[in-house]
Amino acid sequence: MTILFQGDSVTGCDRLRMNPKSLGKGYPRYVKEAMPNHPNEPAGSPGATGVRVLNRGISGNRAKDLAARWRQDCLDLNPDMVSILIGINDVWRRYDSNDPTSDAAFEASYREILEPLREKQIKILLILPFLLDVSAGVTAMREDLTGKQSVTRRLAEEFGAALLDADALFLDAVRETGNPPAHYAEDGVHPTEAGHRLLAGAVAGALGRLRDKKGINF
Repeated sequence: MTILFQGDSVTGCDRLRMNPKSLGKGYPRYVKEAMPNHPNEPAGSPGATGVRVLNRGISGNRAKDLAARWRQDCLDLNPDMVSILIGINDVWRRYDSNDPTSDAAFEASYREILEPLREKQIKILLILPFLLDVSAGVTAMREDLTGKQSVTRRLAEEFGAALLDADALFLDAVRETGNPPAHYAEDGVHPTEAGHRLLAGAVAGALGRLRDKKGINF
């Protein structure tokens, strides 16, 4: 079984792009480490469960960038499960570069990504793009974020994908623990180690519910 993580810098998190096995320093790495014997080996290797984990997140990517590289960085890898976290750069570029992505354009690119996965009957986990309210400036970006989240929710339902509400995950953690938002993402976008570990736990649970009947445990 191959599990592929896709997205932007939140997913890539300093992965070494010249090393196809690199998982980076974020939540994909922690999801993999939570598996029995930390497997990232082919079936038949000593102690392996036959689960291969790949990360192809690239910093700065928007949905249109993901669509442009989808053949090489997803379909050609023949994944059984794909986890996608995309959208925050589609939001952010409106505010830091005056280069907005409309909700319609975001949806069109996302559809390009999801259509071939449905055709190949690949199991899909969509993660809502999120923000931590560390400042008034970051909170103001929710005006644009809300639309991207709505698109993601609608596409998850249409394509039969599992959906993880990462925004609610972090908001609940702040409320329940009393930790400030910056504890989970200092700039409101890129998770800290605590943020990545929190997200990894939720992602692992969601992937566990998607796993096939052979019972891959993580």
